Amino acid sequence: MAGQMQMTVAELVQHPEYRHTIWPLKPTQSGKIAVAKNRRGPINIAYEVHGHGNRRLVWIMGLGGMKYGWQRQTKDFAHNKGSEYSSLVFDNRGIGESDKPLMRYTTSEMAKDTLELIDAIGWTGKRELHILGISMGGMIAQELAMLIPERICTLSLVSTASGLFNTIGFIENLRNRANLFIPKPLDVQISNVKANLYTTPWLSAPDELASESTVSPFPTNGDRFGANEVWKRSSPEYFTKKGFMLQAIAAGWHYKSPSDLKRLGEMVGRKRIMVVHGTEDRMITFPHGVVLWRGLEKGEGRTGKEGWGKEEEADVWEVGEVEKHFVRGQGHVLPIEMRREFGEWVEGLVERGIGLN
Repeated sequence: MAGQMQMTVAELVQHPEYRHTIWPLKPTQSGKIAVAKNRRGPINIAYEVHGHGNRRLVWIMGLGGMKYGWQRQTKDFAHNKGSEYSSLVFDNRGIGESDKPLMRYTTSEMAKDTLELIDAIGWTGKRELHILGISMGGMIAQELAMLIPERICTLSLVSTASGLFNTIGFIENLRNRANLFIPKPLDVQISNVKANLYTTPWLSAPDELASESTVSPFPTNGDRFGANEVWKRSSPEYFTKKGFMLQAIAAGWHYKSPSDLKRLGEMVGRKRIMVVHGTEDRMITFPHGVVLWRGLEKGEGRTGKEGWGKEEEADVWEVGEVEKHFVRGQGHVLPIEMRREFGEWVEGLVERGIGLN
């Protein structure tokens, strides 16, 4: 099956599983909450809470991603282990069922959106929040942690950065997701997005969700992702060029200095933090993860020796207080490609954070 040709857009929409790529996971609580009332709002944020356990997980999605993007983790934690975990998933401003106001978006403002949402559902205790953010969501998570360090039990920063530099994959993804500059056929756009987000072996491997399919599995993992991407682009009420670009501006302008990160590590507690990054990430290249870890662990920044996606400094593989999982050969979306392993890392960090309490 390796190297198998991916299905075309026309073939994907005819596949019996096409309309079942989003699982019907029933939340325990859902709706919309108005935030930013005194920050040029109100802005309605669509959310769902799954599970009813005391271990409260807040999943923050990345650029152009909707709340269902966490459905594997939602199922694994808040449905299969719903008596232990509660999971909050939501659409950031600019995407999905949330409002998409035309204004300047920043990761700090989106963190305030998240905080107001968390407060509204009553998760206000000390050291009870387990914050997990991927890509742009990891940038929002950094800002959120600066706002309420005393309420955070653990902080997981996945495939993200303290600031963007050498972002070829990021820019290419903007072009293909928002159809910027010279428009390309949809098949080409989706093929390019796949290449920036996932590894080639995973894309061409048989559909790993075969046993979790509603009707029948797709031929490959790449086909399943492609089908979902086609569905999202065919839903203008959820995915707009305006909302996507406003989120991209927020991600592009995010920055935390080495001293900011050092202070963040001290306030939250380094042993409560985990950094995850793949060495072959083409969206936010590997040196970003290294620089983020250096800042949190040691208050250090770039060494000046980072290449365009390569990092060979000695400290890359050393162990520190901040837990890190730098995975050789892995791409941008580790929670999907490494679902089981990622879940184990999260559970281990949660246990440690509760123990530190």
